[in-house]
Amino acid sequence: MSEQTPEQIPEQTAGKTAGKTAGKTGQSAERLSGQSFERLSERPERGPGRDGGDEGGRRGGAVWALVITSIAGFMAALDNLVVTTALPSIREDLGGALDDLEWTVSAYTLTFAVLLMFGAALGDRFGRRKLFLTGLTIFTGASAAAALAPGIDGLVAARAVQGVGAAIMMPLTLTLLTAAVPAARRGLAYGIWGAVNGLAVASGPLIGGALTEHFSWQWIFWLNVPLGVAVLPLARLRLAESYGSGARLDIRGTVLASLGLFGIVYSLIRGNIDGWSSPVVLTGLVAGAALLGAFVWHGTVSSAPVLPMRLFRSRAFAAINLASLLMFVGMFGSIFLLSQFLQGVLGYSPTEAGLRMLPWTAMPLLVAPVAGILSDRIGGRPVVTAGLALQAIGLAWFAVILAPDVSYAAQLPALAVSGVGMALYFAPAANLVMSSVRASEQGIASGANNALREVGGALGVAVLAAVFSAQGGYGSAAAFVDGLRPALWVGAGVVALAAVSAVCLPRVSVAAASPEPVAAREDALVG
Repeated sequence: MSEQTPEQIPEQTAGKTAGKTAGKTGQSAERLSGQSFERLSERPERGPGRDGGDEGGRRGGAVWALVITSIAGFMAALDNLVVTTALPSIREDLGGALDDLEWTVSAYTLTFAVLLMFGAALGDRFGRRKLFLTGLTIFTGASAAAALAPGIDGLVAARAVQGVGAAIMMPLTLTLLTAAVPAARRGLAYGIWGAVNGLAVASGPLIGGALTEHFSWQWIFWLNVPLGVAVLPLARLRLAESYGSGARLDIRGTVLASLGLFGIVYSLIRGNIDGWSSPVVLTGLVAGAALLGAFVWHGTVSSAPVLPMRLFRSRAFAAINLASLLMFVGMFGSIFLLSQFLQGVLGYSPTEAGLRMLPWTAMPLLVAPVAGILSDRIGGRPVVTAGLALQAIGLAWFAVILAPDVSYAAQLPALAVSGVGMALYFAPAANLVMSSVRASEQGIASGANNALREVGGALGVAVLAAVFSAQGGYGSAAAFVDGLRPALWVGAGVVALAAVSAVCLPRVSVAAASPEPVAAREDALVG
């Protein structure tokens, strides 16, 4: 895996990109103005050669690169949460039990997570535009296959292939954008790119609900097909080819991580069905843990591992990544179950359920810019810690007021508190990751953080659904609440542990720390 540039890996979550970039690079009113696009259209200065060359000037300007990479990023980010509000309709149409619904989410996030850094390395070695086109083709084809799936097994398989395509495509969007935009204008480009990706994450449940209600659940996947078909020729004609260092691919490490995570997630999903002491479940847990142990050992002794374990010697890097993993365990698992509660128990339509989740999922778009400014003034550690604490409080609040007939007015404070907490976490998290390592390691550090977040999402769905099915089920509204309440308490506890991890971040003087990470990041982006 190449350790060249942080732009190989997307900073793809809503608050993370919207917070730092929007607060730093320009006001939102400027983003879509003609003057902004004029500024973006200035060609970057590039020398000849394999890594860039003059092809960028011949092929087209930064505006085309921004449009193409933003649409591709929107597609991949949208599919993280778009399926959540469609789950009841999918269950009704295709059948399947809770574990099948879990896989419709986890199959995507798991393959996305374990192949994300490998996808960036493939682009460095074989050509970023070429691999971007390959990933986009896979993603678009898998989206059509998901829409045409005759049964739940076919849908899960298509979702897994979607994750493969997204893992190849997504980390290259920011790399290609950086290659096309002059260094002085990259902040503006990142701000627009990040806002589009943040909008995808925030609107995922609403878009999924509206398409499911007014058309059918298949349209949450059909939506990707015309977008992909339109972007493919534009990318071929308008994006310049570029390469990275061509470092050796870490196939062994990728296989160890993939099989280890699959074994653990599979066992967590099957535990309540087959029994926690069944040979299949025990084998999956033991083998998965052993393979992940081998992955850690490999990352320690290998000369070019996909994830160097030496990075975790930094207390700051270890603490923020542990906090990120635990945050996504609690958040993703809770959204997976709450979206079904809003429809299956409270009787909201898919669109109504998506709208009612906006105080949680869309809050980063409003709060993250303020959180970014706040973190610049007082440091990221207290902002992230406060955000995680608020997220935990919001989930616990929801668990306390939960009832089969709970009103939306009673839910709203819990949703809003959770949303503010999410925004406060997302905004400074990227900078904390980047500033915890040397400039030459920022690319792989960002990739590791994004991969761990996706892993946390897959584990969160599996763990909280296991708690839910052990204590309740789909039999009645009361049974659903009986299972959801302890699952939310577990989610709140996990996010509270994330806040404890954030407290362990080292104290850094804002005045002393700010110039170094920014300079290091700019050096890495330019070089």
